[in-house]
Amino acid sequence: MLITRPSPAGDNLVKQLINLGKEAWHLPLIHCYPSKELSLLIKKLNLLSNEDLVFIISQNAINYAHQWLSISRLFWPSKLKYYSIGRSSGLLMNKLTGLSVNFPKNGESSENLLLLPTLTNIHGKRALILQGKNGRKKLGNVLKKRGVKVEYCECYYRKQINYNGEEQGNRMIKLGINTLVVTSGEMLKQLYYLLPKNHRKSWLICCKLIVVSNRLAYIAKRLGWKDIVMAKTANNKDLIKLLLNI
Repeated sequence: MLITRPSPAGDNLVKQLINLGKEAWHLPLIHCYPSKELSLLIKKLNLLSNEDLVFIISQNAINYAHQWLSISRLFWPSKLKYYSIGRSSGLLMNKLTGLSVNFPKNGESSENLLLLPTLTNIHGKRALILQGKNGRKKLGNVLKKRGVKVEYCECYYRKQINYNGEEQGNRMIKLGINTLVVTSGEMLKQLYYLLPKNHRKSWLICCKLIVVSNRLAYIAKRLGWKDIVMAKTANNKDLIKLLLNI
């Protein structure tokens, strides 16, 4: 199977799968870098008052934000309420800071997060959303409709890794890869258009595709995939549980 998610999560997933007796290879499609906007993080946190909200969109967001605060020798304000899109980012935030983090128990999406009862009566609050460059705006838009003043902080940005498509296609076919793990629409499209047309039709879309959201499954169907399996979340633990049984 081929794991496309970036390091370090992708590396860790491959290592765990190999240790469990599975054949797995890593082809990271993007690399993440800290954003210049991190320099505004402290100022934006200081604008928040008691019981205001901080939202963590991904593990990368919390990793880069926490790293910035640590370098500045500052701590996350304990007076705020912290939320994360999913369990993995919430547990990471808790591990790094010791703070309590709220997250949906079922699913890892803005839709699931917005169903939390504590986010229903929040008119007049301020919110800071920690995300990557060009992050989806649905969370912020719904919060604004609920009367929240929303600010964003871009904590990191992604850059595509350039590969020789024909060379990689030949290598993956030779390895006998028949299962792909892709955790974002951006990476799925990148993988699809990376490969020459003959590899797409004869091999790529014939592989079993593991995705982590309905949105991603929809994109895959539009590109031509038929054998699509939905993982519970993008967390490595859930992915391993699924991959060991296919």
